[in-house]
Amino acid sequence: MDAAEFRKRGKEMVDYVADYLEKIEKRQVFPDVEPGYLRPLIADCAPQDPESFEDVFKDIEKIIMPGVTHWHSPYFFAYFPAASSFPALLADMLCGGIGCVGFSWASSPACTELETVMLDWLGKMVNLPEEFLAGKDGQGGGVIQGSASEATLIALLAARTKTIRRVQSEQPELTEAEIMGRLVAYASDQAHSSVERAALIGAVKIKNVPSDDTFSVCGSALKKVLDEDKAAGLIPFFFCATLGTTPCCSFDKLLELGPICNKENIWMHIDAAYAGSAFICPEFRHLLNGVEFADSFNFNPHKWLLVNFDCSAMWVKKRSDLIGAFKLEPLYLQHHHQESGLVTDYRHWQIPLGRRFRSLKLWFVLRMYGVKGLQEHIRKHVRLSHQFEHLVLQDERFEICAEVVLGLVCFRLKGSNELNEALLQSINDAKKIHLVPCHLREKFVLRFAICSRTVESTHVKFAWQHISQLATDLLKTWEQNHHQQ
Repeated sequence: MDAAEFRKRGKEMVDYVADYLEKIEKRQVFPDVEPGYLRPLIADCAPQDPESFEDVFKDIEKIIMPGVTHWHSPYFFAYFPAASSFPALLADMLCGGIGCVGFSWASSPACTELETVMLDWLGKMVNLPEEFLAGKDGQGGGVIQGSASEATLIALLAARTKTIRRVQSEQPELTEAEIMGRLVAYASDQAHSSVERAALIGAVKIKNVPSDDTFSVCGSALKKVLDEDKAAGLIPFFFCATLGTTPCCSFDKLLELGPICNKENIWMHIDAAYAGSAFICPEFRHLLNGVEFADSFNFNPHKWLLVNFDCSAMWVKKRSDLIGAFKLEPLYLQHHHQESGLVTDYRHWQIPLGRRFRSLKLWFVLRMYGVKGLQEHIRKHVRLSHQFEHLVLQDERFEICAEVVLGLVCFRLKGSNELNEALLQSINDAKKIHLVPCHLREKFVLRFAICSRTVESTHVKFAWQHISQLATDLLKTWEQNHHQQ
């Protein structure tokens, strides 16, 4: 394909994507395929001779689309949102076109410098304390990671290195292996599984701190666990606080937890993967109060801020903590500006060496929506979740299982877990909308997350009528079966 054909085909692809997104609600949100559906539809091995773009293009609808779960459908209410917008898609195209691999400042100065400035913009939008910003000569700063899971792992590994060095300076007789064997990380029993996975990769113990009746971790619960572990000779070193947990969007109590972590020399990382985007709205910013005690903070613009995947924003108070843990300087990666103090080499801030020019997406979206446009997007989703909550509360067969703060509603039929499992199965079998469940204590609960950029009140009403009708049908058959027994 030469440049002339690329121009022509590029326009066709843009039209195809625009049509796909414009007409997405006509597509069934969840696919009708069985595992292994794709292999018989394509050849056993790659073609020896080139095929035409037409041949490839016509296979998109034939082979790919039948197996796509349409995350951007207004009938998709599962997981948390996956952000997307036309400015972000255009920026991603430019990122692919430039195709730099921005591991150091010298490998592409614009790639590095735009990221530093965009993370300062975003940090100011959520009103982060000054020390998290790079500014002209700050000690902190932001970096774009691939996902919140990566950010948690990076924070945990940096905390591990920092703690080992500190303990060795205090007790030189201890070996690194002896210290490692005593390190413990902590997170809420509601925290995402990626925190446990970070500890697994980091080869350290992790313990769950029990959450309270609002599914939040409070200071006294953390203190109790810490006191027990320290008495047993363990070394607490890392606590991951969650703002907006995955099961029910609960918020750990930072103002109680932060001072404890600071006093005990524990690195506090805040995972606000979904909820963080909402902090650009003044009315939700109080949910971040206590961030001043944290060592690192992360949220995903690729969830709720119209920047498509992957774009996970992470800030640290002391970038030297990251660089100190991960810095290696082979000759082939060195450049003559690296000691100038004006230069960031992001390879020291992350797991991979290479990185895409992801800050272009942020730059396009922040400029073309403006803070006000993005605030309106968040507020609309929160309004729609309260609309759904209101509909649920009007039906006495149902109950709301956790406070609705942002765009997630946790609800269920009053009754057994089996009944609610059957309801969810009938919802997802019908494939008109898509939901996923969670467990809250012993209860099987349905999660209704406002996800799509294009979702409207009519889609929420449709979803509720659909759920309500399926519940009616289900309760009828359950009662009949009950009488027969």
